[in-house]
Amino acid sequence: MFHPIDTDAVICDGRVSGSYPGEIHEGVAWWVAACFVVIGQAEQMAVAHDGHPVTGGFHHRFCLGAVNAGHWRCQVFTLGKADETQLLHAMKELGCAPGALLTTTESGTRPNITIRLYDAHGQPLTEGTGLAKLREMIACDRVPLPVNAQAKGRITQRLDLVEGL
Repeated sequence: MFHPIDTDAVICDGRVSGSYPGEIHEGVAWWVAACFVVIGQAEQMAVAHDGHPVTGGFHHRFCLGAVNAGHWRCQVFTLGKADETQLLHAMKELGCAPGALLTTTESGTRPNITIRLYDAHGQPLTEGTGLAKLREMIACDRVPLPVNAQAKGRITQRLDLVEGL
C-alpha cells in the first residue's frame, strides 16, 4: 500500500479522522469512498464539505474514489459547501442516498480532517454498520481498484439541493 496509515487510530469513533499531513493524506479519502461504495452497494451518494481550503483536496479525491469503485458506476452528487443538516436533506431528496461530510478543524500546527459517513437512512456509519469492514478493507489493502471509463460513475454538482436551507 502506498502511504499506509494507522487504520485503528484514523478509522474509529464513527468517523475517519486525522491530522494532515501526518496521520491522514488525500489518498485516504479515495480509499474510504471506494470502500464505502462497495460496502453499501451504492449506486448514488451525496457528498458535501465545509469550504475549508484543505478540505477541498480531500473532497475531490473522495468523489474520484467513489466513481472509480469497482464496477458500481456510482453517481456522486457533490453539494459543495454544506453542513450536516443540508447534507441529510439532500440525501433524502435523492431518494435515501448514502452520504459523506468532509470537514477540517484547526488544532495546533496541523489541520485535522474528518470524514463522516452516513447510510441511506441518514444514520452515521458505525462499527456494526460498515465502519469496521471499511477499516479492514483499507488495512488489508483491499481497496477497490479503479475501473475503465465504461464502468466508471459520474460526478454531478447539485448545489440546488442545499440552496435556501
